[in-house]
Amino acid sequence: MNDRFPDDSAAEPLVQRAAEAADAAEEELAVDPAAMRAHYRAEGLLEDGLAAHPMDQFGHWFRQAAQAAVHGFVHEPNAMVVSTADADGRPSSRTVLLKQYDEQGFVFYTNYDSRKARELAENPYVSLLFPWHPMARQVIVTGTARRTARDETAAYFRTRPHGSQLGAWASEQSSVIASRDELESSYAQLSARYPEGEQVPVPPNWGGFRVAPQAVEFWQGRENRLHDRLRYVAEPDGSWRVERLSP
Repeated sequence: MNDRFPDDSAAEPLVQRAAEAADAAEEELAVDPAAMRAHYRAEGLLEDGLAAHPMDQFGHWFRQAAQAAVHGFVHEPNAMVVSTADADGRPSSRTVLLKQYDEQGFVFYTNYDSRKARELAENPYVSLLFPWHPMARQVIVTGTARRTARDETAAYFRTRPHGSQLGAWASEQSSVIASRDELESSYAQLSARYPEGEQVPVPPNWGGFRVAPQAVEFWQGRENRLHDRLRYVAEPDGSWRVERLSP
């Protein structure tokens, strides 16, 4: 028996205080941004390893992020931060889900009466950010947004789960509502009108935006904050120039 602790009950207060001190230290660390440290030890990103087109390079990284998601390493790899600005240059950001990408750009869907859609109507310049933090990667896109064709919107809408189709009707996105009950009441009425199995029409004020990239940066975290940042920039002749940015 340990001479300092003649019995278990005598040790309990000291153990409890030690645990409380550890919890306090952990809490202090967790809420102090200056004390937070992440050391990136990922493989580097070199110019000779890049695809010729930024969308091909994005596809390569996206497939890796999707594979990481299968193993629970990345959550929602198609989540991206969409930043817009109004006619006066006042910015706003929100997270939305990427639903398609191809050589023409990146597609997402929204209510055309939402704040982001109203701002894009005033100012089509937009920024997208894919934050794949567990992989120490980011993709930053700047470009211009335009609405997708109505038939493309309808084709995508029909792939959405029934509940999500109803949700597009129930939500007057970005508008002020009195309560949660108001939203759920609207959804319940729509559920009664369009039961499971019945086709839901596409809301007239709902659709997609395609962001045509003008620059696409691939950011790879490295040790000592000496990150790799390679950016594709569109040229007037349709080609892409790659430039390295200082971290």
